[in-house]
Amino acid sequence: MFSKEIVINNKKIIIETGELAKQSNGAVLVKLGETTVLVTVVLQKNGKSDKPENVLPLSVDYRERTYAHGKIPGGFFKREGRPKETEIHIARMIDRSIRPLFPKGFNVPIQITALVLSFDGENDTDVPSIIGASTALMVSDIPFDKPVGCLRVGYLNNKFIINPTNEERQKSNLDLILVGTGTEVIMIELKANQVDEQIVIDAINYASNDLKKIVQSQIEFKNEVNNNKIILEEKKVNSDLVKLIQQLVSGKIIDIAKIQDKNIKERTYEELKTNILNNPEISKYLTTDITSTESNENKVTESDVINVIEDLFRSEIRDYIIKNQVRLDNRKLDELRPISCSVNILPRTHGSALFVRGQTQSLVTVTLGTPRDMQIIEELEGEYKERFIFHYNFPGFATGDIKPDRAPSRREIGHGLLAKRSIYQLLPDEDSFPYTIRVVSDILESNGSSSMASVCGASLALFDAGVPIKSAVAGVAMGMIKEKEKYVILTDISGLEDHIGDFDFKIAGTRTGITAIQLDVKILEVDISIISDVFKQAKLARQQILNKMDSVINKPREELSGYAPRLMVLKISQEKIGDLIGPGGKNIRQILEQTGTEIDIEEDGKIFISGKDSQSLKLAQKMVEDLTADIVIGKTYQGKVVKIADFGAFIEVLPGKEGLVHISQLADYRVNHVRDVVKEGDEVLVKVIDIDDKGRLVLSRKAALDEFKK
Repeated sequence: MFSKEIVINNKKIIIETGELAKQSNGAVLVKLGETTVLVTVVLQKNGKSDKPENVLPLSVDYRERTYAHGKIPGGFFKREGRPKETEIHIARMIDRSIRPLFPKGFNVPIQITALVLSFDGENDTDVPSIIGASTALMVSDIPFDKPVGCLRVGYLNNKFIINPTNEERQKSNLDLILVGTGTEVIMIELKANQVDEQIVIDAINYASNDLKKIVQSQIEFKNEVNNNKIILEEKKVNSDLVKLIQQLVSGKIIDIAKIQDKNIKERTYEELKTNILNNPEISKYLTTDITSTESNENKVTESDVINVIEDLFRSEIRDYIIKNQVRLDNRKLDELRPISCSVNILPRTHGSALFVRGQTQSLVTVTLGTPRDMQIIEELEGEYKERFIFHYNFPGFATGDIKPDRAPSRREIGHGLLAKRSIYQLLPDEDSFPYTIRVVSDILESNGSSSMASVCGASLALFDAGVPIKSAVAGVAMGMIKEKEKYVILTDISGLEDHIGDFDFKIAGTRTGITAIQLDVKILEVDISIISDVFKQAKLARQQILNKMDSVINKPREELSGYAPRLMVLKISQEKIGDLIGPGGKNIRQILEQTGTEIDIEEDGKIFISGKDSQSLKLAQKMVEDLTADIVIGKTYQGKVVKIADFGAFIEVLPGKEGLVHISQLADYRVNHVRDVVKEGDEVLVKVIDIDDKGRLVLSRKAALDEFKK
């Protein structure tokens, strides 16, 4: 067994291999505190692939075993089921961190599996999972020799914290997961509370040395294990064939790329590829085993021809943009696509908006619910209720494709979580706005940046619903094209620019600062200076988008939709919960029947009352307050006579709380018979003059009348 220890921020990261999962191509156990993750990599056994050379068939699974935190799964079957959203999110982060690092042309199916075996409740599992994936590939025989480090950075009391505990993360204004080499950035996942761009830059710089330390440790670990790597033979297509294809596409690629309608552009491009494949000169290469002297002997396939066309398509568009400093749709490098937005477009929803940017459309709706509509989520840390739900849907018709509408894809779940993180910090606190909030973004048309369109649409829809979020929030996707030392930053990238570009950099925020970032790169050449340039350009774009959104609606509506439930929250002491419920639930049932409201009682004494109108809420509120109020000596109450006795009358001063008015205290004169003054059902003023040692109320009508006369 081999073991490596890395100390980061006085915490040990321990990596081990050689003992577990030895039939995989590579397996490591990564420990951070007592959190332990086993990461394995497996290559398809025959080493062959039916995928094109430019497609990497990489699959990543991240799963949490509940025994890792000493728990038994909930539900009927008592075993782990389909992946939770958190598991899908971390699996996607592993994929995005590793995918760009494989050598070009590697297309053999490969699977990475991360299993959480132990969780200490303090150190999260995503960082060791990503480190484990990189290390497992390094010690395997798979052709992979570009390791990356991963760290979480928090920002608390104006200080950065590397790999903060979960408790520290809750207080931090910044939750940054950074993957890189120390000089280049590979992946960023960030949630923040409107932080300035410079703080993010400083956080990346702060973590750089520790990232270098993790990367160097992996290189040393690989050398200790000393596994022989599979040698990847590069396939080269016949150079004469490449020249012929260049001649056939010459002057056509840019013309096709400049077609503004996405569907027409794609159809024209497919026609070009078909025509080239059917060209007689090309057909000779496809039917004859022609090889180049500088390449391995391989039969030329249609896939080879398509790959050459794709490479030429990509390189010509990139060269055009860098050379002319203008984009294919004639936009400037920092120019947004045309934006239009509208709100209140659906009559029965609680809030709705349509955000359109270029050929991307996001229809966003907001639904307000009661606390019983909260989503119950079971995580390793325990079970909790989530009041803010964000769902993103991407149907096939959005891109003119046929796609069965089944369970949400990993991409849909990931985009929904990104949009949720972009807005979460801006929500009102639960005490001032106790509603459960569900946001749904349905993508009706897509040509790039649909997740950021969802953020913009959600902000508009929340305003339309009257949700008092702290500020409007907008998102924009940035791209880059880099050739040697030259590079250009592109604002608001389209689908084609995303395809031919070197990264997809999504940034969401308010006028004050950033709330979320997601960066995925395709090259190992993204340093801090490039990120700084992106931030400057994105900030200007964000202000322009917010200006456009503000022209439609710039603050939450003062009133909720008439179709939304009315909701209020009260707080009583925990000792009073029993008084509110009553024997066998008698009191609470009475309130529900008389008011038509719904009441949810939390263990901490928080009471949620929901109903159709404010009148029923006020009545229910009064009844709750009466049932849970403390009787105060010296205070006068309007009571009801519930029982007559020879020695006095029993008066109910509050629901379920009654006391005795002795006959001598009924009036300021001598009373011979109680019924001469009061009878059952009468409402009378009484004053509490004492509470005896058994908790019984001593009341006086005479004292109340005397006080009234004064």
